[in-house]
Amino acid sequence: MNRKHIQKIFERFQAENPHPTTELICNSPFELLIAVILSAQATDISFNRATLPLFKVANTPEKILALGESGLKKYIKTIGLYNTKAKNIMATCKILIEQHHSDCPRTREALEALPGVGRKTANVILNTCFGEPTFAVDTHIFRVAQRIGLAKGTTPLMIEKQLLKKIPEPFLRNAHHWLILHGRYVCVARKPKCPGCLIQDLCEFPDKTTE
Repeated sequence: MNRKHIQKIFERFQAENPHPTTELICNSPFELLIAVILSAQATDISFNRATLPLFKVANTPEKILALGESGLKKYIKTIGLYNTKAKNIMATCKILIEQHHSDCPRTREALEALPGVGRKTANVILNTCFGEPTFAVDTHIFRVAQRIGLAKGTTPLMIEKQLLKKIPEPFLRNAHHWLILHGRYVCVARKPKCPGCLIQDLCEFPDKTTE
């Protein structure tokens, strides 16, 4: 895809949604960190239903530790892999208190050192909380980037590196959210909603599927 098409794609995304953000309901970097750890293999809607009550009573590392692992599980038991996630969250909270003054780290190295935090989770935090031009390449971005012709690759890291090189700098901060939302609601895995798509004329998908 040439640079002019890429520029037009993100100009349209920006015009349609000037201030995109995560659909996870969070009020602090710490809440988002816990949210992203929990949200793996869970929809944002089911996640929000489970964690809104949690954050009302425990929205700091100290308060979550005070719940204890069994207490935490009562709030997150409807979320996939909740046993493993509870252990990781308790360990993460201890590290935040002991090494980061209870604050969410602002570097990739420090974030990825936390239990349950990989590159994708770190990128979400760096982008959403601290404005870093990064991409958390989830299944939506991995699919959309290749389908519309923005990037090609066999791993999320390959896609991430290409997106960082190809997308114009003014759009980098928000491009992560635009692509996720586009994949979640328009360029879906099965029967993408091509008719009426904002970027249909710029997309390189060979089969402009109709519903």
